[in-house]
Amino acid sequence: SADGSKVSDATLMEVLLMNDFKLVINNRAYSVSPPVKDKLSSEHATEMEDIKSLVHRLFVALHLEDHQIRKERELLQKLDHLKGELLPLEQMKARIMDSADAKTSRLLWVGLALMSTQGGALAWLTWWVYSWDIMEPVTYFITYGSAMAFYAYFLLTKQ
Repeated sequence: SADGSKVSDATLMEVLLMNDFKLVINNRAYSVSPPVKDKLSSEHATEMEDIKSLVHRLFVALHLEDHQIRKERELLQKLDHLKGELLPLEQMKARIMDSADAKTSRLLWVGLALMSTQGGALAWLTWWVYSWDIMEPVTYFITYGSAMAFYAYFLLTKQ
């Protein structure tokens, strides 16, 4: 507007042309004084279309496309620079992920080996050393203790 306040992009051309205003393009201000509004007619509508066309031609004449192309090039260079900075971090992340996957796999196999050893030891104690009457409470407490240990692990790691 004439007092320097900004106008929204969604403001209709008809509303904008009701009063004088300043048009700022590429940091250059242009004073615009629209004709006095008499009444709505087909001639008025034609004038509005002419004004819209004039504004568009003014936009094209001021080479805003070149400005946008320069801005795009600057942003693409900045994006390439940021991608270059990000590449070593992504490589480090990939190495860490590979290391974590290998460690997880080892822990899973160690867990399977320990569970198999425990099952074998309990079977040996049940059938060859002691009887089921003695081993039943032992297996119960081992199972209950294992369940508590795994639940504690779940509470600590949320996994």
